[in-house]
Amino acid sequence: MSTSPARPRAALLLLAYLAFVSLGLPDGLIGVGWPSIRADFGVPTEAVGLVLTAGTAGYLTSSVLAGFTLARLGVGVLLAGSTLLAALALTGYAVSPGLAVVTGCALVLGLGSGAIDSGLNAYAAAALGPRQMNWLHAFFGLGVAIGPLIMTGALDAGASWRWGYGIVAGAELLLATAFVFTVRAWRAPAAGATADAVPPRTPAPDAPRTGGTAPDTPAPGIGDAASGPVGSLGVVVEHAPPPATRPVPVRETLRLPAVWLGTLAFAVYVAIEVASGLWAFLLLTEGRGLSAGTAGLCVSAYWGSLFVGRVVQGVVAERLGAAGVLRASLVGMAAGAALIALPASAWVAVAGLVVVGFAAAPVFPLLTLTTADRVGAAHADRAIGLQIGTSALGASLVPAGIGVLIGNTSVQVLGPVLLALALVLIALHAAGSRRRPPTPA
Repeated sequence: MSTSPARPRAALLLLAYLAFVSLGLPDGLIGVGWPSIRADFGVPTEAVGLVLTAGTAGYLTSSVLAGFTLARLGVGVLLAGSTLLAALALTGYAVSPGLAVVTGCALVLGLGSGAIDSGLNAYAAAALGPRQMNWLHAFFGLGVAIGPLIMTGALDAGASWRWGYGIVAGAELLLATAFVFTVRAWRAPAAGATADAVPPRTPAPDAPRTGGTAPDTPAPGIGDAASGPVGSLGVVVEHAPPPATRPVPVRETLRLPAVWLGTLAFAVYVAIEVASGLWAFLLLTEGRGLSAGTAGLCVSAYWGSLFVGRVVQGVVAERLGAAGVLRASLVGMAAGAALIALPASAWVAVAGLVVVGFAAAPVFPLLTLTTADRVGAAHADRAIGLQIGTSALGASLVPAGIGVLIGNTSVQVLGPVLLALALVLIALHAAGSRRRPPTPA
């Protein structure tokens, strides 16, 4: 007889939500804070690429290593130690004398964030159901939306950008303390879970409502695509094992054009999401003449629209089907980018940002959910691994490249670049969707 995972205590569930909020906070700080950081350190606009790359490297490293250390340390110890590491890194930002130290702190922050993300996902997989899992990743988006408000409040009060990081560092330290006092409590749900304790699955969004059935597929995870491959980039997906057929060699997966088209699509999508949030503040202030305070609120509105969109469109996708919602979302992203590209008032650009955020909300989870439709069930798990790994690179390299372009031209180039990327994303998805999945042997 299978056993159900033990229901976590309300206090632990609250801590898990707060931890995902904390994962998003630093991502929301840097977009508003970077113009001030750049001015203080006397570095060019494109220097933010060093910070992004260091953070991504740390995140990927700790995400992989956490899987091997969980069994020895336990979830509670990993969360307490990693949250403390993140608090120290953010404190380093606040007192940093120059870009080199900030870059080192970004590496440490990535190490802490990746381990927090992996630890919480491991716990959630054993102790939570699909609804709580989805909401955990939605709360990452809430954290990214709050980050700009914190930095904007500090700057509007006449304080340094360092105060924004200091405030978030203090919140992380409180969270680390809470994890320290609950180390033993985190062991209970994981220990009670068994291999049979799998969260229930929901019918595929595109399954017919009457007559016939479709294979069960997992409910889409809701996430964010700003800083890392899982959680911070925003999706946790379970996949049923492929049918009992002959093992599929890795080389067969790598030969499929749809695999590589999907991988590129993920990188381009995450690049649009991150670049919009990172460079919007600079566009609205230096390019469109908004005050720093108003621009900061508008950046927060962008991330907030992403959060609201994930909640709303997750329900819509279940009713109307993933494929149709996904296509409409990609077109919506292009429409929003076109508004940003127009040489119009600042409020047209703000409207474009909100449209991009709301339209982009379900893209990452729905692209993941429909991977098997494009590449076949036997290749889906490998394809998803490639997609999520490449999306982390898209989150750092492309926004950094846009920074170089802005530094050598003007911030007005942001809109046309986002529009071009959105059109490329539509083309990649269309080309990948036309590829028929291979017939199982």
